[in-house]
Amino acid sequence: MNKNKIIVNFCPTGMIPTKAMTSHVPISPNEIIEQTHEAYEIGITMAHLHAREENQVPTWKPEVYREIFEGVRKHCPDLIICGSTSGRNFPEFEKRSAVIELKPDMCSLTLSSLNFLRQASINDPEIIIRLVEKMSGYGVVPELECFDLGMINYGKYLINKEYIKGPFYWNLLFGNIAGFQASYLQIGTAVNEIPKDHFVSLAGLGAEQLPVNATAISMGYGARVGLEDNIWWDSSRTRLVSNVELIKRTHELIEINQKEFFKPKDFGALGFYNRHRNG
Repeated sequence: MNKNKIIVNFCPTGMIPTKAMTSHVPISPNEIIEQTHEAYEIGITMAHLHAREENQVPTWKPEVYREIFEGVRKHCPDLIICGSTSGRNFPEFEKRSAVIELKPDMCSLTLSSLNFLRQASINDPEIIIRLVEKMSGYGVVPELECFDLGMINYGKYLINKEYIKGPFYWNLLFGNIAGFQASYLQIGTAVNEIPKDHFVSLAGLGAEQLPVNATAISMGYGARVGLEDNIWWDSSRTRLVSNVELIKRTHELIEINQKEFFKPKDFGALGFYNRHRNG
């Protein structure tokens, strides 16, 4: 991967933040579209998108995702769109895989089961392989999400067995209670396990977002950033932050480190657009 070009992976909503927690989080399709467009105007490579019902709970429903994807594509035509296949709320294959049929450019693929602080995310091997196969059939590139070393190892196993074919993009997430912690040792160990020609972004959860993003950019890796992972401006939680502020701060880090922003059309041209995009 080119360590002078920094991928900015925008995660505006997620499954947890609500309006009661922060008024900044986009919930409705229109809010998600608007905030993604605002981030796009500043500079993002890709958008990792979750959908919500009107009552703010996560949804798998294609009609909600379709509205979001169509709106984002209208206003951000070259942006790489990534849908969520999370099993955190919807373990059933039919529900969590429905978004794949909308043919986004990418979809998330969590590479094993894991525990969050108050909830489990179940991803058994059969489901993972079925998701990979369905993504392949619809031209969707997997976004390989890893919370520990075992997930990286399983991802490489799937690649070696040719379930997953290139190009390869990994999200490594640090700060979950039952996974990678945001220490330099664990970050270095994790990125060292990824093949050198693969693309990697790092995410920090909660108060770890800023230090992990800063570490990633200084090392030449991508940065995942947005209210899905963190709703505060600072580790002392003195004030809530907006998605726009987070994206602007990320670009300041890119500039300080004398790196370039990885434009979506350039990243997409490497094989990260859905092959059916114009079909």
